[in-house]
Amino acid sequence: MMESSDVKGVYEKVLAEVKKRIAGKSDVIKLLFIAILANGHILLEGVPGVAKTTMAKTLSEAIQAEFGRIQGTPDIEFKDIVGYTYVDESNNLQLKKGPIFTNILLIDEINRAPPRTTTALLEALEERQVTMGDSTMPLEKPFIAMATQNPLNIEGTTQLPKVLADRFLMRVAVEYPTAEEEQQMLRIKESESRVPINKVISIKDIIEMQGMVNSIKVPDNVIKYITDIVGATRKDIHIVMGGSPRAEISFLNCCKAKALVEGRNEANIDDIKFLARPILSHRIVVRSTGGIGVNGIIDGIIASLKE
Repeated sequence: MMESSDVKGVYEKVLAEVKKRIAGKSDVIKLLFIAILANGHILLEGVPGVAKTTMAKTLSEAIQAEFGRIQGTPDIEFKDIVGYTYVDESNNLQLKKGPIFTNILLIDEINRAPPRTTTALLEALEERQVTMGDSTMPLEKPFIAMATQNPLNIEGTTQLPKVLADRFLMRVAVEYPTAEEEQQMLRIKESESRVPINKVISIKDIIEMQGMVNSIKVPDNVIKYITDIVGATRKDIHIVMGGSPRAEISFLNCCKAKALVEGRNEANIDDIKFLARPILSHRIVVRSTGGIGVNGIIDGIIASLKE
């Protein structure tokens, strides 16, 4: 049976495997792993070519998990995600399962798909099940969706409906690499075909670690800080729509998972500060901010709060 210190060691091994193909991006990789342990979905946003898809695929390789992929295109349909039924040669009704029936699902360029199709994901993301006709089928355990999203100024993109975006535990911005990281990336690409990714942990290990998250303690001052930060988003003059109770639950689950990843038995306020942008940035709606931006508003709220 694993201890907290064991989880830290496991994460470090997973990170080392992912680093075989990814230069830099340690915080992004850490957030992906936190999302997996918190049993939540993650939205990766950045311009094309900054390794969003590679990160998700490599992480799934380091975890001995079934992997499925959906490519967001303007003509994608419900059946391309969930599957469809058909009549076979013996006149029996058969089910052809879609790529959603997997452990880790990569939804590539989710905001290039039409909104009427992406809403088909709502039930799967929230309830871990899909409904086809009169049948409701549970998804695999665990089921984690990692969706990549292009910025809205890229041609062919549409804004995700807030009701769908809110189902993602975190939204993580994947920035351009530094010059040093780009040089390292070119060296990685030069030898990538010769470097296999080792399987570090299994699905059974993931489920065990997800259970361990529940045992992490959250002190009263951290609970108060969570409610204070989300409450402040509802009062800020720059924000039209603040965080909901789901944001508070996301903070709770993620700060516990982060503590576990770092080998601790108790969450702290620094965990909440680290998670504030990923958890809030896709949930709040801001007015015109004069260049401050959503992250600037979140940072301002943190700076104004008493610990």
